[in-house]
Amino acid sequence: MMRQYELVERVTRYDPDANEDLLNRAYVYAMKAHGNQKRASGEAYFNHPLEVAAILADMKLDDATIAAALLHDTVEDTDATLAEITEKFGAEIAALVEGLTKIKQLDRVTREATQAENLRKLLIAMSRDVRVLLVKLADRLHNMRTLSHVKPEKRTRIAEETMDIYAPLAGRMGMQLVRDELEDIAFSILNPEANQAIRDRLERLHKESGNVLTEIEEALKKAFVDKGMQVDVKGREKRPYSIWRKMERKHLSLNQLSDIFGFRVIVSTLDECYRAVGVVHREWRAVPGRFKDYISNPKQNDYRSLHTTVVGPHHMRVEMQIRTRIMHEIAERGVAAHTLYKDKMNGKDGEGNGETAESSAYRWLRHLMEVLQEGDSPKEFLEHTRLELFHDQVFCFTPKGQLIALPRGATAIDFAYAVHTSVGDSCVGCKINGSHAALVTPLKNGDEVQIIRSDAQVPPPAWEALALTGKAKAAIRRATRSAARKQFAGLGQEIVGKLLSRHKVEFSDKLLAAAVPRLGHKTADDVLSAVGKGELAASDVLKAMGISVDETDERSAKRRLSAAKTRSTGKHALPVRGAAAGTVLKFHERTGAVPGERIVGIVTPGEGITIYPIFAQALEKFDQEPERWVDLAWGAAETGQRFPARIGLLLVNEVGALAQITQAIGDKGGNIDGLTMQAKDGVRDFFELEILVEVFDLRHLNEIMAEVKSKSSVTSVTRITG
Repeated sequence: MMRQYELVERVTRYDPDANEDLLNRAYVYAMKAHGNQKRASGEAYFNHPLEVAAILADMKLDDATIAAALLHDTVEDTDATLAEITEKFGAEIAALVEGLTKIKQLDRVTREATQAENLRKLLIAMSRDVRVLLVKLADRLHNMRTLSHVKPEKRTRIAEETMDIYAPLAGRMGMQLVRDELEDIAFSILNPEANQAIRDRLERLHKESGNVLTEIEEALKKAFVDKGMQVDVKGREKRPYSIWRKMERKHLSLNQLSDIFGFRVIVSTLDECYRAVGVVHREWRAVPGRFKDYISNPKQNDYRSLHTTVVGPHHMRVEMQIRTRIMHEIAERGVAAHTLYKDKMNGKDGEGNGETAESSAYRWLRHLMEVLQEGDSPKEFLEHTRLELFHDQVFCFTPKGQLIALPRGATAIDFAYAVHTSVGDSCVGCKINGSHAALVTPLKNGDEVQIIRSDAQVPPPAWEALALTGKAKAAIRRATRSAARKQFAGLGQEIVGKLLSRHKVEFSDKLLAAAVPRLGHKTADDVLSAVGKGELAASDVLKAMGISVDETDERSAKRRLSAAKTRSTGKHALPVRGAAAGTVLKFHERTGAVPGERIVGIVTPGEGITIYPIFAQALEKFDQEPERWVDLAWGAAETGQRFPARIGLLLVNEVGALAQITQAIGDKGGNIDGLTMQAKDGVRDFFELEILVEVFDLRHLNEIMAEVKSKSSVTSVTRITG
């Protein structure tokens, strides 16, 4: 246990003007108040507030904060009263103690509303005096250091709430040292296997690389000395949780990690920061895209530094942070250092940016207070605060325990792609917490998500609108393009193959490969895809192959249409098997087409082929574009496959007429997919109906039309042709 004089000496060492009498009185009062109380470890309870005070002394905080740390548990856990604290130590220290006393244990698991209300109290107290948070974080830090003495179930809960609330809050306040230690301790409890695996990996790297840290430090120092610069170089190894977080963020394995060493280059002035970057980049090759300037664009927690990554000795990636001493203090201690350097931050040392000394962390607190004033419920406030702390993230798990971080509102689709692109592409369903759920179900913190996969799955294009993460959206777009490319290439091959057959030439990859350079494309697939999309005429492909194309293949549309009407579709026609909208073969929306009737295809650039019945009036607009016509024939349709057709009816306006029609279509096994109705010529005695009906073939369609025509309310039934 630290003795009274040791604590006082530690404080006066960095603050000679500290009130020694105040510190002595607070020490004695707290020790007497806690008396013979014991902690779970068996040690005297007073050791806890004393260690909290020591942590804050290491942060070089003022004497009032140190005194409040010594007294922070007296009102809650002893017979001491707030009035007594006020009388003996003054209103300032009493206010700090009161702010801490009101904050009970945050129980994330079982009492969410209580946690929300207590978090509200904490933030309100913080907004009045940020020293409340500093004491609270030091309190939590010492509790975490002694967590091994707590029962396992309680230990896990405390670790969860530390990772959920306190560590992110420390990060928001810029207190990186505190955040790192809180996260590492919590991580070792919540995921001991991963923690141990990372530590074992680091130990192996030490053995393999030897004194690589020392070697890089010396090389850096020499490089700066050669340029006439005096700097401090501090090498460090990334912490286990930091490594784990990077693995999860970038989906890397332990063996794929290459930049686990980091170095801080501490310089004297702002100008030297940018000079130092130049020295480093001249000495070693910079990794593209890894330079970040947080000096000109500070983080929200006031962090300022230059970041770069270079390929150092032994071809190892080395991360570097270059900053001034003041920046370093603020980077390490956040708001705890801000007041000490507020004058310098105003620009008195040449580092200022013209802003006021107010910390960005304080501005964040004010923003939260504005939310409070709007009257949010405690539960809503808790949710809002978590969004702020985690940058709007939820944390979910795979069945094997792998942690996946996603934006708030993400679904199982985002989760699948976060695990791996192949998992997302083959995703057909999911289980959330063991129960089947829709893929579009928003995920919540702590959800366990199991992805159900199928090798036959291709992600639907509609998923792009449902996905939230950039990774998922990009992967869906890529898969959609790939599937469409395959379809268009297959269609293009059939078109080219049929045209070659007319010239009694057999399609071959060798023949096509010879034509590719002449067509201005890189690969044969590019050529075939362009033909399928209608961007390249099949006749041009034949010409590039050196095959003379008869002028009759480019005959006028009238002759083409006439021939199509009279010709029986034969071996040169492309087979149609259940084409649907969204594929490279689709039916004309107005007319549809059914097996048993003649069909032709019109190539639409970029979309594929639209199928028309040969009698469709819409074909007339393609009379002067014979190169867009494609011969089609019905192939063997799958059992139960339906096809669209549109019929027109003239209906007498009488009770039950529409019911008669729908009943007749249903009795004959037809499926109504759409219906429009309007009065004929504005007179309500008769109505014109257009019905989109799905049928099996032409015979089925004729049976339906005959059944409908037999109804007394129906004056006429026709097939819509245009």
